[in-house]
Amino acid sequence: MGHQVIIFDFSLIRGLWETRVKKNKERQRKEKERLEKSSLEKIKQEWNFILECRKKGIPQSKYLKNGFVQTDEKILDTYGKNPQLQKRHALSDEANKERNKFIFQLSGEQWTEFPDSLKEQIYLKEWHVYNTLIQTIPAYIALFQDLRVLELSKNQINHLPVEIGCLKNLKVLNVSFNNLKSVPPELGDCENLEKLDLSGNMEITELPFEV
Repeated sequence: MGHQVIIFDFSLIRGLWETRVKKNKERQRKEKERLEKSSLEKIKQEWNFILECRKKGIPQSKYLKNGFVQTDEKILDTYGKNPQLQKRHALSDEANKERNKFIFQLSGEQWTEFPDSLKEQIYLKEWHVYNTLIQTIPAYIALFQDLRVLELSKNQINHLPVEIGCLKNLKVLNVSFNNLKSVPPELGDCENLEKLDLSGNMEITELPFEV
């Protein structure tokens, strides 16, 4: 009984294998392109949704959940069909704008003194000045009779002017982390003062009896 010899054509097998590998790579490439296009489309969709929400005055908290955009058309419908919500949001924005008219804000080490234009805004109710190199509070602060809040933390202020006692409506005075060495007794004339923060002024050892 003779032996049968099986002969394999390895070049044919290699050709089939290479063809399969190429097809597999092609499928992977197309799938990658599909996913990329899908992601781009999703990003575009989310961005358009955000723009539409902003146009309708929808607050960010309504369309963001855990930092991700929720493209829920009901959000747009709710705000689109409920003018009361839109009106409420518009009123809130208007109220904020109105409030900001009475607030003065200044920060940055480029400032070494208060701007001259400030003396013309005696209607202000709040000053928020921080992280500047300003050393002196101008005497014309006495003109700001409506001033309620004076936040002057982290500057280089070295003294409080006696005119500060003219601020009869002042409720909050924060001059923490400056270079104050003392507090003028005139501060005791601020009869409505509810909060005083002098922390971080290391050379102040005591307050005047009037305060």
